[in-house]
Amino acid sequence: MTDNREENRLFWENEEKKLDERLHMAMWPGGEKAVASLAKIGKRPVRELIHELVDPGTEFYELSRIAGFGMNYPGVEDVPCGGIATGIGKINGNWTMILANESRVKAGTYFPITLKKHLRAQAIADQCGLNCVYIADSGGAFLPMQADVFPDDQHFGSMFYNMARMSAKGLKQITLSTGGNTAGGAYIVFMACQSVMIDKLAYSFLGGPPLVRMATGEVISAEDLGGARVHTHVSGGADHFCQNQAEAIIRVREILALEPPQKIHLHRYAETPPLVPVESIYENLPADVHKAINVREFLKAICDDSYFIENKKMYAPGRGDNILTGKIRIKGLPIGVIASNGPGIIFFEAARKATEWIIRCCQEKVPLLFVQNSPGFMVGSESEHMGIGKYGSDLVRTVSCAQVPRIQIAIGPDNGAANYGMCGRAYRPHFLFHTMRSRTSVMSGRSAAGVLLSIEEKKHESKGKPMTEEEKEVFRNEMIEKYDGEAHPFYCGARLLSDRVLKFREVRDWLAMAFEVSLLKPIENPSFGNLRF
Repeated sequence: MTDNREENRLFWENEEKKLDERLHMAMWPGGEKAVASLAKIGKRPVRELIHELVDPGTEFYELSRIAGFGMNYPGVEDVPCGGIATGIGKINGNWTMILANESRVKAGTYFPITLKKHLRAQAIADQCGLNCVYIADSGGAFLPMQADVFPDDQHFGSMFYNMARMSAKGLKQITLSTGGNTAGGAYIVFMACQSVMIDKLAYSFLGGPPLVRMATGEVISAEDLGGARVHTHVSGGADHFCQNQAEAIIRVREILALEPPQKIHLHRYAETPPLVPVESIYENLPADVHKAINVREFLKAICDDSYFIENKKMYAPGRGDNILTGKIRIKGLPIGVIASNGPGIIFFEAARKATEWIIRCCQEKVPLLFVQNSPGFMVGSESEHMGIGKYGSDLVRTVSCAQVPRIQIAIGPDNGAANYGMCGRAYRPHFLFHTMRSRTSVMSGRSAAGVLLSIEEKKHESKGKPMTEEEKEVFRNEMIEKYDGEAHPFYCGARLLSDRVLKFREVRDWLAMAFEVSLLKPIENPSFGNLRF
């Protein structure tokens, strides 16, 4: 919907370079000096271990790489990568969730964002039915923030609760201890279905030597208190004794070697590539995130044969077509699509159309892709009288109750109730991805500035001190900067409001992986509760 193709392409390529810079900061905390420090004690960076752990020639789909920046915790501004690497890779042909402490970030200590990222990875594993491998090397909770990571639900103890519950469901919990695991962190070793420890490198104890000395007066080394030999030869707290990291990786692969092969619970057609090159996404999405888009062009660049079978294409032109519905295939998998189109504002006709389509896909047990580019539901007396509240609520109900796998990708504004109706984070999609064009907040900076300025003007007027035009402009700019800054994918990604910020050229591969993993569990029968027609 724009002629500025070259301008758009250059803009988004530059934005993705900024993403690359952030990713480098996340993946190389401490630089080469930190890598050299690990080598001195016989350790390698966790991503090298993960690369050896997954099947040769396969990809490790790492989640939430830009988590943890700008958190401003006590004495700590950034927690690169959230202090933990999580993601999905194939081990002996089976998709597996891998969680690896990043000892280069404050010795693998758990900050609130570290904990949130760990629990999110476990939630995906539980929802999709994945075995888990933990590469454990952690100093435990970040003590200055113990009240924020220790006592509550979704705090430290929830990691072990999740391990127990998943193990009870038959999802293997395997721990490779390649460093120290103290206090609560020791349960990562002891609660695993099977655990591997490395001689003179791995330690696990409820209380380390300093605490033991203070509590009992006993003086003992870490090795003699809870080293690999102690727990594999004496206490029985661990199962496998290895000499180094390379041997330990081989042992973990052996443990999972006889797991039954996974299968997808959906018919898969032969894969065919898109007819439209991925570069077209860069050209067709306007640099101005508030400009209207033709989402059909985006779909052509990610789906098999660039073929979109559209549903209700002629319904309510200019209003109903602000959401497109239909079916595509991504690497052979049939997918139902609900996609924001044009300016993306959701009128009642579009909400009705989307609701009907979600129900139909649920009846057919077809997974759903939400392509989000909506600034919100339409407001005003006409819209209210036509039932936007009711039909918008119906959309939210169906999104909440849909029993099929649901994945959202945001390629533009993601504001207000449209975030709900298009399966935002609160609606627990199996995966949620952002792009550099996404903007997630209650409203745009411009809208927020207008609303808040009117309130500020009334406050000043009530005190008999009306705002000057200069004061209004300063206030307006401050609000725009605040709200647009908090909507940016870097801000949202740092706080784990997305599972990954994707480059446009990555979208097809990541969606294919996400749907495949989401379909490892059988799809249940639909039930929509209190939906009212």
